[in-house]
Amino acid sequence: MKKLSDYLFYQDDWATIYCGDCREVLPLLEPVDLVVTSPPYDDLREYGGLYHKGNIPIINLIKDGGIMVWVQGDATVNGSESLSSFQTAIGFVSQGFNLHDTMIYVKDSIPAPQSNRYNQMFEYMFVFSKGTPKTFNPIIVSTRGYKPSKSSTKRYPDGTTERLKYEQGKQFRTDGNIWFYNTGFMKSAKEKYIFEHPAIFPEKLVTDHILSWSNKGEIILDPFLGSGTTCVAAKNLNRKSIGIEIESKYCEIAVKRLRQEVFDFRKG
Repeated sequence: MKKLSDYLFYQDDWATIYCGDCREVLPLLEPVDLVVTSPPYDDLREYGGLYHKGNIPIINLIKDGGIMVWVQGDATVNGSESLSSFQTAIGFVSQGFNLHDTMIYVKDSIPAPQSNRYNQMFEYMFVFSKGTPKTFNPIIVSTRGYKPSKSSTKRYPDGTTERLKYEQGKQFRTDGNIWFYNTGFMKSAKEKYIFEHPAIFPEKLVTDHILSWSNKGEIILDPFLGSGTTCVAAKNLNRKSIGIEIESKYCEIAVKRLRQEVFDFRKG
């Protein structure tokens, strides 16, 4: 039987990468504070002949009050969406997770324009919690169409209203659960090797979730690490991370990125 050290590919003070099948590596790990991942799904990308076909036993790898952010979409098969994202969500709930929030990740690009349907521009970001979330650091944004108001009203089911004594209109508010991201951004020409991976995870998306659901010094896990975005974002936010990736060529990309990243201690 293999030991955890047999899968070790890279390690520094902030990130540890294991090269292997996450189903084999996960049972060997200690619990973490947060999981952020986007698995291969629905055969949409060739991935070493392997695809994510179902749920993985991961609930015991998350501390009580921890969060798992699972980003997934659906392919169109024989004219119908596959529903694999919903099947995955139901599977994780059956393991014991709460579906804390169903968020939407909107892309600024269209992968394949459709002739008989609207263009597919989003994926689901399922936020699962193990019990009540222990951490929530909300992203605060300006209130759209903000107008100062000294009072507001509450409407009851019978149509009557009551004037409230507190100010309801506020200049800033917690962000909504639909997030928009640039999917084609590249920091510099020297990072073109990142695009050797077939499905790139937007770094800003990962950054926003790490900031929202964890604190400095905590441990972030990505069981489908790919090009290493989760580990890079965690390092930049002063969190430790663990990544598992079955393809050694993608592990190599992740290591390159980690060695080039520079801390920004102003974050998080």
